[in-house]
Amino acid sequence: MERVSLRTRLQKGIYIVIDPFVRLLIKMGLTPNIVTTIGFLLNVGVTIIFIEGAEKGNRGNLVYVGWAGALILFAGLFDMLDGQVARLGNMSSTFGALYDSVLDRYSELVMFFGICYYLVGHHYFLSSIFAFIALIGSMMVSYTRARAEGLGIQCKDGLMQRPERVITIGVAAIACGITGHYLGGDHKWYIPGVSFHVLETMSIFTIPIAIMAVLNNVTAIKRLLGAKKTLDTRDNQTSSSSGKLIVVMGMLVLSGVAITYKGAAQQKKATSPVVTTPVPVDPQDTFPVPVGNPNQLFYLQRTSNTNTIVCELNLDSKGKPDEESPVHVFWIRYNEGGMRKELNYVQRVFAYGIKSQPEGNGAYRLHFVSYKKNTFLLMLSPKDNKYHVYANINQRQALLNRVFIKIDGGSFWSPNVIYMEMKGIDVATGKEVVERIKP
Repeated sequence: MERVSLRTRLQKGIYIVIDPFVRLLIKMGLTPNIVTTIGFLLNVGVTIIFIEGAEKGNRGNLVYVGWAGALILFAGLFDMLDGQVARLGNMSSTFGALYDSVLDRYSELVMFFGICYYLVGHHYFLSSIFAFIALIGSMMVSYTRARAEGLGIQCKDGLMQRPERVITIGVAAIACGITGHYLGGDHKWYIPGVSFHVLETMSIFTIPIAIMAVLNNVTAIKRLLGAKKTLDTRDNQTSSSSGKLIVVMGMLVLSGVAITYKGAAQQKKATSPVVTTPVPVDPQDTFPVPVGNPNQLFYLQRTSNTNTIVCELNLDSKGKPDEESPVHVFWIRYNEGGMRKELNYVQRVFAYGIKSQPEGNGAYRLHFVSYKKNTFLLMLSPKDNKYHVYANINQRQALLNRVFIKIDGGSFWSPNVIYMEMKGIDVATGKEVVERIKP
C-alpha cells in the first residue's frame, strides 16, 4: 500500500472543509483567476496595514501586527481556493496555472515588503535584515522548484513550502498582537544576572521570521542538491546509452556479415520448417482505474508508477469542445493520495500534451506531442450523442479507453519503450479489442 504523507492528508482534510465554500464560489460565477486576484489584493491590504502601523503607530502598539497576521491567513486561504475552484468547476487552464504562480510570487514579495517597512520604521534593524533574508529564501524555494520542473524533475521536498511560510508568519503576527494587547507592546523578559532584556513582545513575531530566514534557504539548497542528484543520474544514463548504442551497432554490422556468409554457404541445402515460440503475455497489471469523471475520454498509464494521465473533454461556455484546446490533459497522482494536478511545462510540451486539428463537423484529429505517428479522432457519437475518442485498433474502429506503455529502463528524455498497448471497444461488435505496437 502506498504511503501518503502527513502533509497530503492534512491538505485533503482542509479540502473537505472548504469544498462547500468552493462550490458556492463556483455558483456565484467566480473563476480561478478571479479568486487568485482576490488573494493578491488581500496581500496588498496586508502591506497597507504594515505601512500604516509604521507611519501612524508607535513601537509599543502591536495591534497593526495582529490584524496584518489575521489578513495574511485569510489571504492564504485563497491560495487553496483558486486551485479547488479550477478542479471542482472543471475550469483548469494552462494560463490559469501560470497566472496563479506569478501572483503567488507577487503576493509574497508585497507581504515581505510590508513587514520590512514596518520593522525598519520602528528601528528593528536586525529583524528587518532577517526578514529580507527570509524573502530571498522564499523566492529561491519557488524558483528552484519551477526551474527543476522545467527540466522534468519533481522538486517538492523541503519543510518551508508556501503554505508553511504563510501559516508561520500569520500565526506569529496574531500571537504577537494578542500578547501586546494583554501584556503591552513594550513588555520585556529578563534573565537574572543579565543587565539587558533578552526578549520583548515583538520577539514573538521576529524570532519566527529569523527561523524562516534559515529554513527557507535550507529548503532551497536541499531542493537544488536533490535536483543535482537526479540530473547527474540522467546524464550518466544518457552517456551510458550512447556507448551501448555504438556497441550494438557494431554487433549488428558484424552479425550482418556473418549471416550473409552463412546464407551463401547454405543456399543448396534444404530448409527446415520454422518453428515459432509464442511470445509470453505480460500478466494483467493492477493499476487503479480513474472513475467518476463524466468528461473523461481515455487515460494513459506506464509501468514506472501508478500515476495516471487523464484526457478529458474540454468544453466551452456553449457546451461544445473548445476550438483551441478540445482535450484537457492532467495527472491523477495516486502516489500523492490521488490528487489531481496539472502537467508541468516539459510534460505538456514534450511528452503528454495533446495536439488537435479540426476535421470539420465538430470533429478533431488528435495526437500526443511525443508521438505523431498514431492519431485519434474526437467526434460526436450518433449512438449516445456524446463525444468519444476513436482509434484504429487491430484494423477496427474502436472507442479508445486506455493507452498503456511498458517501459524498461532508459531516461526521461529517451525511455526504453517495450510496447504501447491500446485498448477499446469495437464500434461494430461492442467487444473489447487490444493491440500492442512498438513505437
